This record gives sequence, structure tokens and C-alpha cells, in this order.
Amino acid sequence: MKLELRGITKVFGSLVANDHIDLVVEPGEIHCLLGENGAGKSTLMNTLYGLLKADDGEILLDDVPQHFAGPGDAMRAGIGMVHQHFMLVPVFTVAENVMLGHEPNRGGFLSLNVARARVREISDRFGFEVDPDAVVEDLPVGVQQRVEIIKALSRDAKVLVFDEPTAVLTPQETDELMGIMKQLRDEGTAIVFITHKLREVREVADRITVIRLGKVVGEAEPTATNAELAGLMVGRAVNLTVEKEPATPGADALVVKDLTVVDPLGHVTVDDISFTVRAGEVLAVAGVQGNGQTELTEALLGLQPHVAGAIELNGRSLIGLTTGEVLDSGVGFIPEDRQVDALVAEFSVAENLMLDRSDGAPFVKGGTVQASVLTEFARVAMRDFDVRAESADTHVGRLSGGNQQKVVLARELSRDLKLFVAAQPTRGLDVGSIEFVHKRIIAARDEGVPVVVVSTELDEVTALADRIAVMYRGRIVGIVPGDVSRDVLGLMMAGELPPGVDAAHATTEGAQQ
Repeated sequence: MKLELRGITKVFGSLVANDHIDLVVEPGEIHCLLGENGAGKSTLMNTLYGLLKADDGEILLDDVPQHFAGPGDAMRAGIGMVHQHFMLVPVFTVAENVMLGHEPNRGGFLSLNVARARVREISDRFGFEVDPDAVVEDLPVGVQQRVEIIKALSRDAKVLVFDEPTAVLTPQETDELMGIMKQLRDEGTAIVFITHKLREVREVADRITVIRLGKVVGEAEPTATNAELAGLMVGRAVNLTVEKEPATPGADALVVKDLTVVDPLGHVTVDDISFTVRAGEVLAVAGVQGNGQTELTEALLGLQPHVAGAIELNGRSLIGLTTGEVLDSGVGFIPEDRQVDALVAEFSVAENLMLDRSDGAPFVKGGTVQASVLTEFARVAMRDFDVRAESADTHVGRLSGGNQQKVVLARELSRDLKLFVAAQPTRGLDVGSIEFVHKRIIAARDEGVPVVVVSTELDEVTALADRIAVMYRGRIVGIVPGDVSRDVLGLMMAGELPPGVDAAHATTEGAQQ
């Protein structure tokens, strides 16, 4: 089925999210829609899927104009969509999720067996290995995404939209998804692939359309270089490497000694680790997700109740302090999940910028918010951190992921910091936003702030780190210089030590760099 969008326009107040966009996707083609977060990609696809109504333009399938009142109409017309944030009911089984809103029945009764058979049929066809009776919340993230694909295919989708589908996947799961997309394409499905990850674009795209600030700004071939694609996305040359001078570390600032964290079930998640971070340096914590990194950052912030050992910042113990007291002591924090732990979606940009300081000066006096002070602070912060929103009164939940992260950065880095902890600081961000975040992290380091960066992205770790601590099963395998090879890091992330390097040598050597 051929998809054509003609002159699609969507406006939110004074913000033109889509500005007369034209797009053609042929059957048996993977057409990549590339652009920064906030460029208008998801808005365009939500309009296609009936979640939003266009203010102007038309949608055609096989040259026939379509009028969708909602997603049901789009699905019946043969359009399926796999969302970045899964649209699944966690406590339902796979079959129940697949039949939801599309309930097969026999004689007026729901037929779960029909849904089970459909799941098995599609799963076998694509080698998904998905159990129709498995409860969704018990499935790994990669398998949950397969369930989303099965949902779309069970309704005979001829046009399939993937909206940032790899944001929550491991590299191995991403490679598997690329293979699935190619198989769907080869069977004649028209695929729209929304992403900002350049490697993925070059891996699977047959054609590439680039959107910037709501407009189509060009098309590119998959043979285009990363620099060329990035330049089209952001409208300027983008430096895909982090430029930084060698660190000039000062005295030990953060000292962690014999730290152990135990979860509510009694499992040791952080196992007797020790390290230091000096003023003016970046210590990156590397490792495969799930090896204790999350619990480590939570322990630093006072978010873990069962902690043993010592955490000292400039000689002051942080053990036993509340999270508010830790923040008040001069710790800035970017949590792993900005939407859940860093922002209140229903609050405005300005209100989110004062979350850490909502009980006193400069924003609150005598129990009353000083509106003029907050407004001016928000104006300057939005300018300095390039937050793109209609105004400081815009609900932060309406912003793109990159702009949401800039709000978090603006809030945390606009204080006098004694320590900055950034957990997965660029997860789900585009190249332009990643470049911005990295520059701000290095700027904080260069101002003398000790920085801890926790990331599962090796490129990010090696780009930012002055030293790297590698975690495996809750322990630190070793601490090595920031310019160590990826091969060495890969071995350490698997719990192995490279030939000629022992744990003590790695820790000592790394500490002296």
C-alpha cells in the first residue's frame, strides 16, 4: 500500500509543529523520517494515525483520500504504529493485549483462542518466539516491543510506523529489530521509521527525509555521512566528538568507601565498592544496565534506604541525609528517567525550574512564590540552555525529550554545585541535544565541579570520562584512564580483566591519571 501525505499542517497555539509537509512512502520501502527531538516527526505520525487532526493537508492511501476520526479508522485502513512508549496493559497477557480494542468473537462471546492463534501465527512467521499467554509485565523490554509489532500486524497493517523504536532497547535487541524491519519490507510492507540515531538510519533506510523545525529540509541517501545527516538535522555543522582540554583535578571531593546497598528483598545490588572523585574531573561509571549503577546513583542521592559504608562530600557524610538535604548540600542530579523522576509533566517550565528550591529564596518569600523573580530566572535559563517552548508557562510534558532534558540541566546547573551526578544524561536524545548536554557537562568539570556520569553508552563514556569505573554484578571491576580502549572496557564490562591488568593495578593506575 502506498502512503502519501500532502501539505500536512498542525499548529499548537503559536507553535507550528508541522508546516505543509509532503511525504511519499512506497510499498516494500523503509522510509526514514530523521530529525531532532521536537522537529515534528511524532506529531506528523500521530496525525497520520488519527491521534491528532491536521489543520490542513490530506492523507492518501493508494491515491484514495482518507479521513480518520481516530486510531480505529487508521487501523481499519491498514495503518499500524509501534510507539516509543509501549501502549500495552502490563497485567494483561500477550493475547489479551493483542485483542484489546479489536476483540474477536464467536456467537457474541469473546474468543481468546482466536487471539492466541493469531499471536502464534505471526510469532512463528517472524521468529518472534512470543508466548501468547505470557503476562506483559513479566517480559523483557525487547519482547514487549515484539508484542507491539504483533498487535499492528494482527490487524493486517500494510503501512507500519515505528516511532523511535530503539530508545529502550539494548544493542542486541536493536539489531534484531533491524532484521524484522527488513523482513517486513521484503514482504511488501511500507515502513516509516522515525529516529534520530544516525547508525540506524544508515543501516536500514531505503530513503531518508529530514525534518527540521516542522518543515521538510531535504532528502538524503543512506550513503550520506554521519556529519552530512547531522548537519541537515540541526541546520549547522555538528561536532560528533566531545572537544575538551585535559582535566586539571584538584583535591578529593567525593569519597565513597566500602559502600553496600541491599534491596528490599535482601539482594545485594552494590557490593562493597570504593572510589573517589576529585574536583574538576569526570568519573564515568560504565557497565551493562542492571549491574548496580542505578542503585549506586540512588545511594549517592539518599534514595536508597538500606545502605552501609561511607559517602563523604568535602568531608561531610551524606549517609543518613534525606534526598532534599543531599540536594541542599550542593549536589546536582540528572535521574535516568527524566519524565518519572526529574520533572512534573503538568507543571510549567518555570515551575519545574524551581523544584529544587521551592521552599525559600530566591523564588519563595514568606510562603509566597515571587512570580517576577521566577519569570526572569526562567527567561534567562531558557535562553542560556536553548529550551524551545512557547513560553515559560508551557507545560513541560508538551516539550520534546531533548527540551525536557535541557530544563533539567538548566535547573541543576544554575545552582552553586559541589557535585554533579548525571545518570544516562543523553538517553533518547538526538545528536544536537547530545552535543549540547556533553558541552554542559564538560563546562561544569572545567569550573571545578566533580562530576559522576553513569552511562551504558560506551561512546559517551569514552568521550566524557577522565577516568572510568567499570561495574559488574554490583562490584567495581577496576578504574582505568578515560582513553582506555573499547576492547579493554568490553572485557571489563563482562567481568573479565584484560591480560596484564589486575583489579588493584587498574584502580591505582586510573586514580593517578
